[in-house]
Amino acid sequence: MHTDASRPVLRQAASTPHRLGSPAMQGPLALMGTPFQYARNVEIYGEGDEAEYLYQVVSGTVRTYKMLEDGRRQIGGFYLPGDIFGFEAGETHSSSAEAVNGAQVLIVKRSAVMLRAEREKDLAQQLWDATTRELQRFRNHMLLLIKTAGERVAGFLLDIARRTASTTSIELAMSRQDIADYLGLTIETVSRTFTQLEQSGAIALATSRRIELRNRAALNRLNA
Repeated sequence: MHTDASRPVLRQAASTPHRLGSPAMQGPLALMGTPFQYARNVEIYGEGDEAEYLYQVVSGTVRTYKMLEDGRRQIGGFYLPGDIFGFEAGETHSSSAEAVNGAQVLIVKRSAVMLRAEREKDLAQQLWDATTRELQRFRNHMLLLIKTAGERVAGFLLDIARRTASTTSIELAMSRQDIADYLGLTIETVSRTFTQLEQSGAIALATSRRIELRNRAALNRLNA
C-alpha cells in the first residue's frame, strides 16, 4: 500500500486526444472522467489501496500486476485505449496498476459511476460489457498459462492484434520482460520463442517492438 506522501503527483492532461473522436473512447463513462497523464512506469494505484475510482485508458498502455512472495512479478493484464480497469469485488485493490509507457487515463469516482448507472441504461450497459470483457480476459489468461511457450506467445500476439484491430503488424508497448511476466515465462524463453516464430515464417521482427504477422494461420494453429 502506498501513502499519499509516497504516491507520484498526478498531472492532469492539458488535452484529451482520442477521448471522444475515437470509437474506443465513445460511451458515457468517457464524458464523466477527468484525464490525467502518467509517465512510463509511474504507478496509478497500488495493491491494498482503497478502490475509490474506475479508470479508462485514453492513450498508451497500462499493466496490472502482483508481486509474489518469492519476489517475482506476475502481470495480470494489459489495458489499451478504450479499456476500463480498476474493477474490484472488495473495497481495496487486489493488484497494482502502472503505465507501461506514457499513458493518459480518465479517472472517475466509483460511487458516482454506480449512482449514475442506476439512472442511465447506457452507462449501466457499458459497465456490464466492460466487466464481461474483464472476466473473459481473465479466463483466457488462465487458459494461456497452461500452454507451451510457443502457444503462449502466439496467443499473446493474436490477442494484441485483435484488440488493436491490426491485420498485418502490431507495435508492442510492453518489453520482453513484461511479456514474460504476463505469460509466466522467463525473458530468455520469450526471446527464444520470438526467434523460433520468426524462423518458421509465422512472424517477422521488424524491430524489437514492431512485429509483422506473416502467417496468421500458423499462429492460429499454435493458439488453437
